[in-house]
Amino acid sequence: MNTGGADAGGAADGGAAGTWLVTGAGGMLGRDLLARLAAAGRPAAGLDRAALDITDPVAVRAAFAEHAPAVVVNCAAWTAVDDAESKEDDALAVNGTGPRVLAEACRESGAILLQVSTDYVFAGDGGTPYAEDAPTAPRSAYGRTKLAGERAVLDTLPEQGYVVRTAWLYGAGGPNFVRTMIKLEAVKDTLDVVDDQRGQPTWTGDLADRLVRLGGAALDGTAPAGVYHGTSGGGTTWFGFTQEIFRLLGADPARVRPTTSEAFVRPAPRPAYSILGHDRWKSAEIEPIRDWRAALTEAFPAVLAAERQTGVTSQ
Repeated sequence: MNTGGADAGGAADGGAAGTWLVTGAGGMLGRDLLARLAAAGRPAAGLDRAALDITDPVAVRAAFAEHAPAVVVNCAAWTAVDDAESKEDDALAVNGTGPRVLAEACRESGAILLQVSTDYVFAGDGGTPYAEDAPTAPRSAYGRTKLAGERAVLDTLPEQGYVVRTAWLYGAGGPNFVRTMIKLEAVKDTLDVVDDQRGQPTWTGDLADRLVRLGGAALDGTAPAGVYHGTSGGGTTWFGFTQEIFRLLGADPARVRPTTSEAFVRPAPRPAYSILGHDRWKSAEIEPIRDWRAALTEAFPAVLAAERQTGVTSQ
């Protein structure tokens, strides 16, 4: 997958010219990121899992030689949270070793690396928003492997490495919670949804926009390296999130009923509290992502259309 554009020096957000390399480009975030880069006039190459194994140093060096990236955004990840509990070594290869391989290639070439990470690096038992420098304490294999990737990037690239933690992602380009709830609303009279896990629903379009801005600021030398939190403002529970989805569908939100995590026992523990703070964006002179409700309202028509189209093509 490739997308080209005008000289990046003419982009609306400024920044030096240079190609952006997006790994994991076939995923939900990767697709939105390539679209945002094209809209910003930044030349970009997108490589999906089949095109680039980020755990293979030889393949990574070949990709760098071909594309000569100024900025690399790593959207590739093992995201099967429950499977990671029994396959932690496999998850670690993608989430830990892969970012290290990319970071080493960036160190050799001078490229900037933006590593997408997760709220699962925290224990999830807090009561106030987690700051970017809050102590990490992952409780799942997935969280441990993603933290390994963070450390690899920050240790290898103290001046060129950026970690952007996100959570509760949804969008039009892949399976996600919003699309699942759209599907279930059509076939369920009532729906029981967990009301004791709190987080920040985040549209991949908004996150992609911030990644483009952050990478541009990094090229300009105006964004300090380190950790940023790429989640929406505000917060809700899965129950509250689902009620808002029903409202946007024109369905009765009262059809959504609250329940507890005990009703949906999973192999990997879920964080009870995943509200992240966003103070670090000030240092880069970039506004944090807007409130989750405003984002969902804007994103919803495209997400709904994508889900309905999937339903049509699957019949």
